[in-house]
Amino acid sequence: MRQIYSKQFVKNSIGILCGSIIYGIGYAWFLIPFKIAPGGVGGLSQIFFHMFGFPAGLCMLVMNIPLFVLGIWLVGKQFGLGTFSGFLLGSVFTDLFAVKNIYKLGILTDVLESYNVGKPMHEWAFTDNIFLAAIAGSILLGAGIGIIFRSKGSTGGTDIPVAILKKYYNTSITTGYLVIETGIIIFIGAVFKNPNLIIWGFFTLFLASRVCDLSAEGFPYTKGVFIISNKSDEVKKAIMERLDRGVTILYGEGGYSGEKKNIIMCVINRRQINIMRDWVRRIDPDAFIILAEVSDVMGYGFKTRSLNMGDT
Repeated sequence: MRQIYSKQFVKNSIGILCGSIIYGIGYAWFLIPFKIAPGGVGGLSQIFFHMFGFPAGLCMLVMNIPLFVLGIWLVGKQFGLGTFSGFLLGSVFTDLFAVKNIYKLGILTDVLESYNVGKPMHEWAFTDNIFLAAIAGSILLGAGIGIIFRSKGSTGGTDIPVAILKKYYNTSITTGYLVIETGIIIFIGAVFKNPNLIIWGFFTLFLASRVCDLSAEGFPYTKGVFIISNKSDEVKKAIMERLDRGVTILYGEGGYSGEKKNIIMCVINRRQINIMRDWVRRIDPDAFIILAEVSDVMGYGFKTRSLNMGDT
């Protein structure tokens, strides 16, 4: 048992490290140079970076530490080692991979010089197009955060005040994030006196959150199936034998005819959909088949997409 926990700890640690590197690159190479802020302490740090010259990663760290302490005090130990490691490494790699540091190492100097003609060093990026920067930064940021989540970590930041709002004011997690991130994005646009940054902020927040979901949970790969057939026994047998999937029989009644009917319910992989259709049609061409999206399945034969945010 101890060996299993040790392997899991190493696996989670590597995941948080890799996710933090991707997270830092997304901010340092694409979002920070263009002042694109998808909310969070990463967004607030850009104010101190662009207006006062403080390192963005260091600012993230300074803001995250009191939030981390506050989270443990008010919410509990759910913000443990994984959260601390996530925001610490994310902050370090944001500064470590700053474009000026990459340039000083002599990496892609010609490319960087051609992209950033006439710009001050703190605005240098790996592209000269804000749209491409927003897309690349969002994808990297979302992927990095998702990997950290999957590794039972967190980047801290607004996760903590959202948890506090949920505990003490019974707000939903979605509402908490919406209120806090919206406030930060609008505030940053006002500070830099550029309403375009508000639009870019919401665009980045949306794209990063979608990529984060896919990175953390993976693509949904299952479908829920409901089959109404007069040959339910044969259909059930085909699904169990040909697809190796369990089924559940629900008992229904025709709304018009009042006829008793067996409804076969099962969950199958996407690649099995056409096989299932073919077999059901062979058995009963008149069968009524319903396919439904399934976001997660927990049980024998399936790997859950949900995340366990316990201690690493």
